Amino acid sequence: MEFLSGLNPYLYAFIIMLLRVCDMSLDTIRVLFVVRSKKLLVFILGFFQSVIFVVAISSVLTKMNNILNVLGYALGFATGNVVGMLIENRLAIGHILVTIISSNRGAYIAERLRAGGYAVTEISGRGKDGTVFELHASVNRKDVDTVETIVLETDPQAFVTAEDVRPVRRGFFRS
Repeated sequence: MEFLSGLNPYLYAFIIMLLRVCDMSLDTIRVLFVVRSKKLLVFILGFFQSVIFVVAISSVLTKMNNILNVLGYALGFATGNVVGMLIENRLAIGHILVTIISSNRGAYIAERLRAGGYAVTEISGRGKDGTVFELHASVNRKDVDTVETIVLETDPQAFVTAEDVRPVRRGFFRS
């Protein structure tokens, strides 16, 4: 970034911050794709992330006498993590296992979810206060809010949890 060396020090630090935001956003998304075994995307994101990182870090190291560059680098790192999380949340790639425990409305919740096109497995269980219905639905991440709305409209007292899952084989996954 030698051609930028004549810039205003504040603008130079701001450019470093923007580079670092891009770098860390790509890093956050790349790590999430690693977990989901998306090899080609991981390769592409890793390539661009490393190029941006080298440019950003070398810009800081060649002008260490300007504390603004170091602050811009650190601010970009912190901001990039949050921006990466927001982007990944908007992409909503993957599946979530939603577990629903209801004391008395489990069959009706399952019926409503199935009517919405979701596969549901029902399990009878025993809780602290007696029999409960445990329901499992593996849904696309983008559908979690819809599923939660259906559940809470049907039984506002239902206990709902969600966890990432990686489909291995067979079963019903709504596309």
